[in-house]
Amino acid sequence: MTTQQGCCVLGLAPHSGWAAVVVLGGTPTRPLVLSRERLELADAKLAGSRQPYHAIEALPIAEARTRLATLAASSARLAASGLRTLAHTAHAAGMELRAAGILEAAGRGGLPLETILASHALIHTADGNFFREALASGCAAQRLPVTRIRQRDLAAEAAAELRHSPGELRTMVAQLGREMGAPWGADQKGAALIAWLLLARGARLPQR
Repeated sequence: MTTQQGCCVLGLAPHSGWAAVVVLGGTPTRPLVLSRERLELADAKLAGSRQPYHAIEALPIAEARTRLATLAASSARLAASGLRTLAHTAHAAGMELRAAGILEAAGRGGLPLETILASHALIHTADGNFFREALASGCAAQRLPVTRIRQRDLAAEAAAELRHSPGELRTMVAQLGREMGAPWGADQKGAALIAWLLLARGARLPQR
């Protein structure tokens, strides 16, 4: 299976306030790292922008909701702007962004705000999910189809799709980033692997 010529995909590994991004082109049998970026998702001028749920933990619930909405809108704008820049850069190089993959955490989402703020463990999980939602919103603004896969499930899904063992994939992903130089740590490797998985699914991506 091959992707259309001139297409590329994104792998996104979110953190508190930023995301590691890998842009991958080529084919499923010969993937190519086109770029490795850091996408900023927190406005330093907004207090609490890197850990939004921690920032609202002690606020009255109504004020907490308002503050969270402000921070969410800011992060969504930053995500959309960063993704738009990536799309323009790809277009200038004769490539079209076709899809994005976001690495998910294992924690629960969708809980009421009151429940989250009552548990420090849930606050940590919610902070991570906050930036995943910002990235998903930014992708939607760019009309970029999104696939979200839990980190713990990624190796098995990629092994089944790419027909390599998880160990083989670890070695191959490490080699993918060798020419890029540092940093090429766990974040970049995870982003590259989810992008490679999307590349293999390229024939089934929506046509644009």
